[in-house]
Amino acid sequence: MPAAKQVIAMLAGHLDGDSEQVRTIALQIAAAEARQGHLKTAEAMKKLLARPLPDRPPTTAKPAGTTLLTKARSELEDLVTVASPRARLSEMTLAAPVRERLDRMVRQQTARGRLREHDLRPGAKLLLVGPPGSGKTLTASALAGELHLPLFTIRLEAVITRFLGESAGKLRMVFDQIAQMRGVYLFDEFDAIGGKRSATNDVGEARRILNSFLQFLEEPNATDSLIVAATNHPELLDRALVRRFDEIIEYGLPDVDGVRDIVKRRLAGRAGRGLNWARIGEAAQGLSQGEVSRAVEEALRESILAERKTVDQAGLTAALDARRAMREAVADLFNE
Repeated sequence: MPAAKQVIAMLAGHLDGDSEQVRTIALQIAAAEARQGHLKTAEAMKKLLARPLPDRPPTTAKPAGTTLLTKARSELEDLVTVASPRARLSEMTLAAPVRERLDRMVRQQTARGRLREHDLRPGAKLLLVGPPGSGKTLTASALAGELHLPLFTIRLEAVITRFLGESAGKLRMVFDQIAQMRGVYLFDEFDAIGGKRSATNDVGEARRILNSFLQFLEEPNATDSLIVAATNHPELLDRALVRRFDEIIEYGLPDVDGVRDIVKRRLAGRAGRGLNWARIGEAAQGLSQGEVSRAVEEALRESILAERKTVDQAGLTAALDARRAMREAVADLFNE
């Protein structure tokens, strides 16, 4: 017999007109029937799924968040924000190994029906680690854009409370949503949940939250939703938690080629001639992707206000130098 969550997810897919979700879950049920020796049932289901879908009029797009939350909205809307990103991985500056692994995740998610026919599941749990501004949150948006899925961002400050057992109950609601509505689910600043259970400042409730998360993460994902966790502090994460992710991707600071790519993308034809990329890379040393992007935008604003058609070498390096000086000044404040 199919699990109740599979039935609920299939009904949700049917009501939302998501035939691909219905097909994926039906293939899961067929595979489970085959494993239990119910070969005739499994074969009958596969024959039905092989039939072409009838032509149907296109459905009207629904505003983000109106029907995407599976429980009463009053229960989930304080825990989850919903967006419909249009970003793409091709628009990001990524190191080749990072891009390859993200492309592989997209490929598996796109062909998840075929994998399910062989009793395999696509990669669906992704941990992103790296410094602030390195592109982790943007990656979650780009994955949602690539897969044409909604992006659900979990508001951890609303999930984690000081009341005994309440946080685990809220996590339960979030994971029920993951099981019933396919999407990309982002747990940002993930170390707030995934901190080491042996930490000296640990309390019983924090340990219960982590144990609940570990338990929920192991549950079957009937919708093949993509869970993305992001953290700036991987050293704080519990080892048992890290082992449960399908992919762990580390983001670093951009090198000279990465800086050049960011500058060219941001200036979009307004880059001056003869830019010295080695000097620009030196000025950007130690800056994250986000910081380089903000420096380029500052140089572009100054160029427009000065009625110049392009951003020259001096304006660009000055903006990068100023951004680096700002970062160092803030670091000094925290080190005092």
